[in-house]
Amino acid sequence: MRTVIPLTLLATALTCSLASAPAHARARVFVASYGNDANPCTFLSPCRNFQQAVNVVDPGGEVTAIDSAGFGSIIITQAVTVSSPDGVEAGIAVPSGGIGITINAGSSDVVSLHGLTLDGAGVGEDGIKFSSGSSLRMENCIARNFKNSGLQFLSTTSAAQTLTVSNSCFYSGHFEGILIDAQSSGLVSAAIDRTVLSGNGTGLGVSGLSGTAKITVAVTDSVAANNSGPGFAAVDNGSSVAAITVSHTSVVGNSIGVSATGQFAAIVLAQSTLMGNSTAAFEANPGAFVFTFDNNFLSFNGANNVGSLTTTSAQ
Repeated sequence: MRTVIPLTLLATALTCSLASAPAHARARVFVASYGNDANPCTFLSPCRNFQQAVNVVDPGGEVTAIDSAGFGSIIITQAVTVSSPDGVEAGIAVPSGGIGITINAGSSDVVSLHGLTLDGAGVGEDGIKFSSGSSLRMENCIARNFKNSGLQFLSTTSAAQTLTVSNSCFYSGHFEGILIDAQSSGLVSAAIDRTVLSGNGTGLGVSGLSGTAKITVAVTDSVAANNSGPGFAAVDNGSSVAAITVSHTSVVGNSIGVSATGQFAAIVLAQSTLMGNSTAAFEANPGAFVFTFDNNFLSFNGANNVGSLTTTSAQ
């Protein structure tokens, strides 16, 4: 026989259950355009700004935007996810000389960013600056109009670190759309897919000039277009290793398609298109390597290619 629980009794039980939850439990908190930073950052009483929500969320918790608005710059010092659902634009307008998201997390911390739009309006320094942490994961983000870079991933540790960027766009960074700069000895591994790098100085810059790290970057199903310098650039100092693998990607309308500089710098191209790069399709300075499989398409590029291009048959 089925027992029917009176609605009033069910409501009372639910109320008691909610009341018994620990007051300090903040595994998930919320921000909204109508929120107030004096609120507890719950769904019914959201905060107004990302920073307040990040301050009160548990380590490893999640901050979620309820509606579309600007939610201010953030300094992150712990593992956290900052996100907005599909159809909600969570914006960060970066002030003059400022940084949209600064990440100074612990050595084992993973920081995830989802669905954020960062705009420097030509006066903000950087969209995202990662200085410490175990891993940064970005998905469905936009970073545009910065004096320096849309994303700076700076590795200053001997521990391994990872970067993942997916379904994102980096526009009009004066220096780079994305800069990966290994300044110590820790292994840096990055995966970038379905990402647009357009109108920057350099689309993606990978640098080992200040350290001894091995940096490996895999780029797939992406676009590097209309950058005033290289679409992709790898640079090492003879002690570090900087390597980029580019597959299923269009490298179009840049000054130089791909550029490798240094004794152990290398760029590998597979099933990609290099077209209309005004100065050169590729640049391989002394000691560096650009490898291309015979399934790439190179056309209408400038004639001033530097160094040799090594062609390998696809297996």
